Amino acid sequence: MNRRLLGRAGLVTVLLGLAAGARGQGRAQEAAGPRHRVALQVGVNDPALMNLALTGVEDILAHYAAAGEGVAVDLTALGPGYAMMRADLSPVAARLRDLKGRHPAVLFSACQRARRALAAQAGKAVSEIPQLPEARDVPVGVVHLSELQERGWSYLRP
Repeated sequence: MNRRLLGRAGLVTVLLGLAAGARGQGRAQEAAGPRHRVALQVGVNDPALMNLALTGVEDILAHYAAAGEGVAVDLTALGPGYAMMRADLSPVAARLRDLKGRHPAVLFSACQRARRALAAQAGKAVSEIPQLPEARDVPVGVVHLSELQERGWSYLRP
């Protein structure tokens, strides 16, 4: 920007315009959803880690509720961590059900690539690997998490 061509008044006008645009963009982001967005990953079949991740989700929700601020949370299970979302084997199924019941907006994303791999390894159809009803399908967990980060979500791996 050439200050000589704009002069002082022109420069102030440009800066005020940029500030107004930034405020407008901030408002648009607020209107689009919660200010805070947190994605968590569970990639191992370890009940202690799964419970740690769920405690993290509950802590995040409680913190922002106490602050009067909105938050979006997505816990993604992928690879061996997909066991967390299995209706027949999940060691945390009751806790997931309870958490989803208390906080319906929390997302539990289940990697379908991991589900297909488990089915193939067991010689079963994908439909024979039952998934918890609280879980939603994402095609590839790592891609899902990457895309959330690209959209400004914070990423945590307990």
